[in-house]
Parts: sequence; structure tokens; C-alpha cells
Amino acid sequence: MADLPRTLGLPDFPWDLLVPAKRLASSHEGGICDLSVGTPVDPTPEFIRAALAEASDAPGYPTVIGTEEVRRAILRWSASRGMVDVGMDGVIPTIGSKEAVAWLPTLLGVRPGDTVLVPEVAYPTYDVGARLAGGTPVPVDPTRPETWPDATLVWLNSPGNPDGHVLTRGQLRAALAWAREHGAVLASDECYAALPWEAPFVDEGVPSLLDEDVCEGDPRDILVLYSLSKQSNMAGYRAALLLGDPDLVRPVVQVRKHSGMMVPAPVQHAMAAALVDTEHVDAQRRRYRRRRELLLAAIAAAGLEQDPQSVAGLYLWVRDPAATAPDSWALVDRFARLGILVAPGDFYGEAGRGRVRIALTATDERIGTAAERLSLAARES
Repeated sequence: MADLPRTLGLPDFPWDLLVPAKRLASSHEGGICDLSVGTPVDPTPEFIRAALAEASDAPGYPTVIGTEEVRRAILRWSASRGMVDVGMDGVIPTIGSKEAVAWLPTLLGVRPGDTVLVPEVAYPTYDVGARLAGGTPVPVDPTRPETWPDATLVWLNSPGNPDGHVLTRGQLRAALAWAREHGAVLASDECYAALPWEAPFVDEGVPSLLDEDVCEGDPRDILVLYSLSKQSNMAGYRAALLLGDPDLVRPVVQVRKHSGMMVPAPVQHAMAAALVDTEHVDAQRRRYRRRRELLLAAIAAAGLEQDPQSVAGLYLWVRDPAATAPDSWALVDRFARLGILVAPGDFYGEAGRGRVRIALTATDERIGTAAERLSLAARES
């Protein structure tokens, strides 16, 4: 049988390359502090688990489009963020946001010869999704649409993974103007929007492509993705959503019906409960803020530099200002010798070379241990 990943032009799975560093970090006498992957470790809130249990008697098939309950909850959530009302036909639940990112180009009809623009520093699945559809992914600077080539689909990611950059309202408006002028769909992955750390986003919120004052009340050509994995510790539930232009959502729904892409009914009920509660989101953000501040202090003590534009999300985006040449893997090795595993910036595109991504998704004990090791190494050097 043919090597399908090669046939599709897919890259090697990057995390396989991290195995030697993980082995080195795991050999530390105090155990590994794995800060390489952004998987939540804190408990799923009890009220969400109770909602899942309430709906666990679910003998029938769920609907692709979602229950009325979950779609109304999505609309209430989006309205609370100041987003335009896209109506019931403009929202659906998805099986996590990675699934939606990977398959959206295919569902939108991207074909061989079509160009898909992806952020130059980005989560690899934007690139992979374009390739799965047969399209050509082209990395671009998301803040400079005047430099973009013609394309069928454009991906934005704000707050960004891995870099934590946030696109301003002005930058979002410019991207949207470009997309409409060029007849492209503009898709925005906003799954870290509940985790701002710096002004003005802490007080004003992270801007969305669907904000009334960004799209001027018109959701045409826009799709937004969001995930409950980060804000609600529901990564294991695969609970996410897509909303936007109903004329784009409808054909996506039709293909999903044919392929059986359904969110389980109990998960939809749990999503509805999570989307209308803000207290648990605030509590989780406070946990991540404490971990972030502890790591930032240790990073500074170690002579490393956090990207000043990294102002939201679940990661630090760090470089060694003393390095004579950008080398992410040298920095990965430096952390691994301290028993700390981080991800090389190279995983996220050529523009990420020289940096590492450090996740906040570890227990307080492991975050504290990592910070202590960095600070101790700095004092001993």
C-alpha cells in the first residue's frame, strides 16, 4: 500500500523529533517537568461533569448541526463577547478545534491548485489541513495583507499559538478587507481568547473577527473557531464550535452529515453548561496567570527573553538574547539538561527558529519545580 502521508505531502510528525530531548529531561533526578504540550491538567469543573452525566442516557444518534440548546448557548456566549448575531444557521459544535482546522479546507471545497494562506509562525495543522485538501499552504505575515498572494482561504490565529500575539481590531479589519476584495474565505482560530495577560486586552477583551466593530455587523466570508479545551479544561471532551457566515456554515454542515462528524449528545449538553458560566473561566485564568508570572521571573533570572508581543494564550515564547545564531534546538537541550521539556520554535515554521515554546499547562508543583531549577542554574552559572 502506498505511503499515504507522503502521497498527501504531509510533513513528518514534529513531536517525534523531541523524543531524545524528552529522554534527557526524564533522566533528571527530580523527574521531568514537561512544558512542551499545551494539554490541560487541572480538573474539569464539577458542574460540567454533572451536566455530562445528566445527558448520559443517549441511545439515539446526535445531530451534526447540534441541539437547539447548544446552539443557543453558543449564540449567548458570542453575544456576551460583542460578536455579531449569525443566527441559528451560523453555529455548529465541532469535535474539538483541531478536527475543524484540519478538515475545514476540504469542507469548503479547497482543491489542488488552490492557495491557502497560513500564519508564518503557526500551529502546524493549518498547513496540514491545506495539504489534506490538495491545496498549497503559503506562510504569510498576518499583519501585512498588502503582501499576501491571491488565495482561496486565509487562516488567522489570534491569540497565536505558539507566540501569544494578538491581532488588533485594525489588523483584523485590514485582513477582512483583503479577503473580501480577493474573494477569499477568512477563518479565524480564536481558541485562546479567554486568556489575555496584558493591557488593553485584559480590560477590553481579545478582539474577534466577528466583533460588531470589526466586521461592521456583516459576517459574510467569515468563520471563527473556538474551543472549550483551554477555558474549561474540556480537552478530553473534544468540545469546540464553529460560527460565522451562514452561507458558509450550511455547506460545511451538509458534508459533515454525509461523513458522520457528530459531537456526542452528552458533550453537547456539557458544552451548553460551560458556555454560559464565566466564574470557572475566571478561576482557570487566575491559575494560569500565577504559573505564567512564576515562569516569567525564572526565565528572566536565567538570562532568557520572553517575546514582548506575547500577551495572551497558554505559552511563553522565549529566546536566548546572547545566542550568536538562532538555534531552537540548542535552547531545547539547555532546558532538557535541567529536566524541563520545551518545544522548539522550528515546529511552528521557519520564522520561529531560535525560540522555544513553554506551556503553562503543568501542575503548580511541576511549574514551581521548573522555575526553581532555572533560578538555581542561573545562580550557579
